[in-house]
Amino acid sequence: MPAMSFQRLKQIPGIVRRAYSKTSGKPKLKYDAVIIGGGHNGLVAAAYLQKSGVQCAVLERRHVIGGAAVTEEIVPGFKFSRASYLLSLLRPQIYKDLELKRHGLKIYFRDPHSFTPLLENVSGRPPRSLVLGSDMAENQRQIAQFSEKDAEAYPKYEDFMNRLVDAIDPLLDAPPADTATIAQGPLTKKLKALKTLRPLLKAGVTLGSQLPKYYQVLTAPISKILNEWFESEPLKCTLATDAVIGAMSCPSTPGSGYVLLHHVMGELEGKKGSWGYVEGGMGMVSNAIAGSAKEAGAEIYTEKTVEQILVDDTGRAIGVVLQDGTEIRSNVVLSNATPHHTFLRLTPKDLLPEDFLALISQFDAKSPVTKINVAVDRLPNFLSLTNTPDGKPLPHHRCSIHLNSENMELLDRALADAMKGRPSERPMIELCIPSALDPTLAPPGCHVISIFSQYTPYTLSEGRTWDEEERNKYADNVFEWIEKYAPGFKASVIGRDVLTPPDLERIFGLSGGNIFHGSMSLDQLYFARPIPGFANYRTPLQGLYLCGSGAHPGGGVMGASGRNAALTALQDLKLRA
Repeated sequence: MPAMSFQRLKQIPGIVRRAYSKTSGKPKLKYDAVIIGGGHNGLVAAAYLQKSGVQCAVLERRHVIGGAAVTEEIVPGFKFSRASYLLSLLRPQIYKDLELKRHGLKIYFRDPHSFTPLLENVSGRPPRSLVLGSDMAENQRQIAQFSEKDAEAYPKYEDFMNRLVDAIDPLLDAPPADTATIAQGPLTKKLKALKTLRPLLKAGVTLGSQLPKYYQVLTAPISKILNEWFESEPLKCTLATDAVIGAMSCPSTPGSGYVLLHHVMGELEGKKGSWGYVEGGMGMVSNAIAGSAKEAGAEIYTEKTVEQILVDDTGRAIGVVLQDGTEIRSNVVLSNATPHHTFLRLTPKDLLPEDFLALISQFDAKSPVTKINVAVDRLPNFLSLTNTPDGKPLPHHRCSIHLNSENMELLDRALADAMKGRPSERPMIELCIPSALDPTLAPPGCHVISIFSQYTPYTLSEGRTWDEEERNKYADNVFEWIEKYAPGFKASVIGRDVLTPPDLERIFGLSGGNIFHGSMSLDQLYFARPIPGFANYRTPLQGLYLCGSGAHPGGGVMGASGRNAALTALQDLKLRA
């Protein structure tokens, strides 16, 4: 299809969106386990339960499975990873256990990893840029443009951070240490619970005498950490974006370091720290997981909205009620919905302790993110690294492109705007072009672009709402900034889909629009996710488990919450048998 034959669309609210991963049918009225929500964690939970002989049904509200890991054809001929758009954090054990490669998961590895063009006007030469990838010598050459000192320090920084990643990594694949049982349980249970301390002890041994320094990384503002290592602002800001992405925080916010770790601790097919695009978009991750679950016998249904969790007289979850009034009974219920939705909407409130409800209500799910999906008829042509005459993708088109990232102060100012109830005047922009590696996503010569932007508050000031006018106003500003770095971008746009925090909540069920189901701040991690005393996937109601990103270890297309919750439910089912 010729690129210029497309009708250009300013906005596409009424367009027919072709969905992928669709399943349908009528569920039975009794299962061993019911999973609320067909996001990737719910599908992982179903796969593990079903492979252990527990008959499962997954009930998804939308017409397509995958939750935020979904592929949708928003503009005819263009397939978008509509919400999540990159893969790295998916746990290796899940990849192996569920045989996801055999079920069709194909990954395009990205190298280089990041491209940060600058806005600068220097007579006689193009603006500079910073490109980072897996080649350390090339990274040092790139960094040396800005600082020879930083080029020398960069390998040491990478080693330092990788050691922390190695220490934290084992904590992701098991529930948090059971400190309550260790402190107050009977002796036999205390001895068993002591085993849950092993990952923490192993982490301490890995970090060794440098533990105080690593503690500072987790608790201090990431700007303080990066200032101790480096002097060049483009390098510091490029690294800092990973510490604030998806978070209502900036580099000067205490505790922003963990979010950075959350974005560098990934692994794909044995390659640590790798990020990649999934062939066919992120919905194919969900498809592969669903394929593994269905092969084992799990049943997956779309357009089945759960209205309420059923609870018997003893306070035990015994199933769900659908929107149409259908009751489906089960021995256990696992919720892949957010903590807010699970406990404040689906569970009868009079059956939950008041202090529990109070803490869940305070669970922070503020989001700064507006996702913009764009169809274009040609690649962006950046001033700092111009396109070749043939228009084919170059290495910098294949990675994460960081705009408005010349210095960390820009991110601080962008957050300050949002804290006053207005979208950032100069927003932080992460731009990815997955079709630069995956030709299945767009017609020849055309491309799909994912724009992950912040900061946009959920609630606007002065009584304004996120209506079509406000969406377009913000998106137009984002496009104006991209135009400064890549002139001609605006003219290349065929259509766009703008998803503000309220849109992300309405479409994908993400409370507050938060992509992680809740802030990944230190006060909402490990022992305290979603709240202290309930970090082991169990809830105040027997038989009800939280298996989504609102549980440990948190957000991202990781699958760990789903796997850990399923194994916890299996353990309890065996005790009941």
